[in-house]
Amino acid sequence: MTRPDHQSGTDRIAEANLAVGAERVINVQADEPLVSASQIGLLASLIAGESPMATLATPFTNAADFLNPNQVKVVRDSSGRALCFSRSPLPFARDLNGRVDDAWVRANHCLRHLGLYAYKADFLQRFTRLPQGRLEDVEKLEQLRVLENGHDIVVGLTGDPTLGVDTPEDAAAFERLLG
Repeated sequence: MTRPDHQSGTDRIAEANLAVGAERVINVQADEPLVSASQIGLLASLIAGESPMATLATPFTNAADFLNPNQVKVVRDSSGRALCFSRSPLPFARDLNGRVDDAWVRANHCLRHLGLYAYKADFLQRFTRLPQGRLEDVEKLEQLRVLENGHDIVVGLTGDPTLGVDTPEDAAAFERLLG
């Protein structure tokens, strides 16, 4: 067990790794119960590269999910590094006043962030000393602490089926899949 005073799951993982001593750590959060071996393999290959942290995203296929604040959005640069994470629709369809449909979401390659992370051990310990930023505090997304403090997060893409369980409705959908 880890201390109860951690600000985030990443802080808890950093404490646990002090005992384990792994050079690289992959964190699969409990709200992603359908994680696949290929997703874990992709994370492992990404964290073997230059970035101190890696995560995954998958394309949104419908507007309802894209507009849901419980499904975190990520925008990447041309190299696959995260530019921003948000609970708000990113990118925002300005010409449509934010009123998007399923076709727009698919055509604009809108990405849903998955609760899967990989870290280099030295960065994981550095993370615990980074100040919590304004965006992390507002959005309640710990990965924003990394970006706000000038560090890279590489974002790999996966097409494996996934279902984030963040609400009672999500839990019911997951139960239906099991049934």
